[in-house]
Amino acid sequence: MIGGTRDLSVRANWTFALLAILGCATAQAQGLERMTRDAVTSALAGMPRSGKLDLSAKDLSGLGLDGIDFRGANLSATVLNHARLRQATLDRCNLTVSFLEDADLTGAFLRNATLFSTQMAGAKLRDADLSGARLIADLRKADLSNAKITRVDAAADMKNQSMGLMQTRFVGGIAVGADLSGSDFSRTDLSFSDFSGAKLVGTKLIRADLSGTKLGGADLTGADLSEAQLIDADLSHANLTDANLSGAEMRGVTGLQTALAVRTRGLR
Repeated sequence: MIGGTRDLSVRANWTFALLAILGCATAQAQGLERMTRDAVTSALAGMPRSGKLDLSAKDLSGLGLDGIDFRGANLSATVLNHARLRQATLDRCNLTVSFLEDADLTGAFLRNATLFSTQMAGAKLRDADLSGARLIADLRKADLSNAKITRVDAAADMKNQSMGLMQTRFVGGIAVGADLSGSDFSRTDLSFSDFSGAKLVGTKLIRADLSGTKLGGADLTGADLSEAQLIDADLSHANLTDANLSGAEMRGVTGLQTALAVRTRGLR
C-alpha cells in the first residue's frame, strides 16, 4: 500500500545515508567485505527457512548474479555496481543506501522492495517489476522500458528536509511502454526522459518536473499533474481524459492539439 513503508526503520541507516550523499560510492572507500558469487549462493543455501539473509554493507560489484533469489534479504549499503542481476528476485529486499549504478536488472523482480536513497544511475531495468516498491533513488539515464512500476511510492520524502529534499531523480531516462499506473511520483524530477507509450493511469505527478519529457502516446487518464512543470514537453496523441493539469506550467508544450482532452482540468 502506498505510504505503508514510509516509516520503516530506514532512519537507523542515516550514517550510511550521509556517506552516500557525500558521494562515497565505491566499496574500496567503505572498506566493505568482498564476496564472490559462490559465497553469495552458499550464504543463501545455508539460510534458515524462516530467516532473512543479511548481506548488508558487502561488495558484490561486477558479480554475475542472474536469476538468484534474494527474496527478503537485507542488502542495505551493499555495492552492486555493474552487477548482472537479470531475472533475479529481489522482492521485499531492503536496498536502502545501496549502489546499483550501471547494474543489469533486466526482467528482475523488486516487488515491495525498499529502495530508499539508492544509487541506480545508468541501471538497466527493462521489463523489471517494481510494483509496490518504496522508491527514493537516483535513476539518472536508467532504462525502465516496459517495466511494471505500479503502486510505487516514489513521492519526495517531505519528513527529512533537514537532509535536503530526498526525491527520486529520473533525468534523461527511458521508460517507453512502462506501466506507472496508480503510483505516486509527486515532486520527482523526471525531466528530459522518454515516457512514449507509457501507461500513467491515475498516477500522481503533483509538482513533478516533466520539462522536456516525451509523453507521446502516453495514457494519462485520471493522472494528477497539478502544478507540474511541463515546459517543452511533448504530449502528442497523449490521452489526458480526466487528467488534472491545474496550475501546471505548460510553456512550450508541443502536440497538445493532437492529445485526447476529455474532461481535462486546467487546460486554457
